[in-house]
Amino acid sequence: MQVRGAPLIGAAAAYGVALAVQHDPSDTGLAAACATLGATRPTAVNLHWALQRMREALAPLPPADRADAAWTAAEAIADADVACNASIGQHGLALLRRLPPRGSRLNLLTHCNAGWLATVDGGTALAPIYAAHDAGIDLHVWVDETRPRNQGAALTAWELGQHGVPHTIIADNAGGHLMQRGEVDAVIVGADRITAHGDVANKIGTYLKALAAHDNGVPMWVAAPRSTIDCGLAESSGIPIEARDPDELHWIDGVDAQGTPCRARLTPAGSAGHNPAFDVTPARLISALITEVGVAEASRAGIAGLFASDHLHPTPTSTAP
Repeated sequence: MQVRGAPLIGAAAAYGVALAVQHDPSDTGLAAACATLGATRPTAVNLHWALQRMREALAPLPPADRADAAWTAAEAIADADVACNASIGQHGLALLRRLPPRGSRLNLLTHCNAGWLATVDGGTALAPIYAAHDAGIDLHVWVDETRPRNQGAALTAWELGQHGVPHTIIADNAGGHLMQRGEVDAVIVGADRITAHGDVANKIGTYLKALAAHDNGVPMWVAAPRSTIDCGLAESSGIPIEARDPDELHWIDGVDAQGTPCRARLTPAGSAGHNPAFDVTPARLISALITEVGVAEASRAGIAGLFASDHLHPTPTSTAP
């Protein structure tokens, strides 16, 4: 978790390969670097997408030429992420412009952190929010705390504050209540993996938000680059769900009244903990996918259309460990 956020994990892995081939540019060295990095985070498909791009760029070259080429390829992946996120922001902004607020201003709800701390820059789910705020749209963001690691309360809230976006932190279980009261105009989240049929794996708790949104007629949008789409995977049951340390449930990090960092236990000693890091939201609950090339339906046909207009072919990447 030193690096988190699907797009950033992919870019960091690309630079990891570049570092590795400085020491061993052989075929064996390249394969070992990709295998080691590929085993680190099983759910976020951007990791495997970036490693595949690095293999495609480096494997045909003589080992002596790989070191410099690796830096160039990694930089291209990082730069592409920045451009993708800026485009996601503009396509999401177009949706927000057409969304009539239920109250005096637009109220959005987001889950986890999908801003510039989770990408190379710009963010995915937060990119449309930043774009709308910068365009002068009067909006407010409900920020899920996102237990157990509190990425919403700690990271998304900090990001929005730095950008000057009005926001309020809520408990994870408050989202459905706010939707029932007409206080949420749309839910917008990121993704760690999207199947060929449009099912979305994202931070644990996303599925519950989607169910509440569907029940209350609230749009549920997923913002992600096409590198998050695993076109080689049709069934969501094939998505590996990372199980994280139960101590993330048992303990919480924060600061005390004096501002000193501290750690406190929340649960009784001896209680077991189960900590899946992601869940899967079925495509039927998703109103739209927002990508760098436009907005699409969460379906096989909608996803196929995202790859139909240019040279970027969908790469089957469902070979996660």
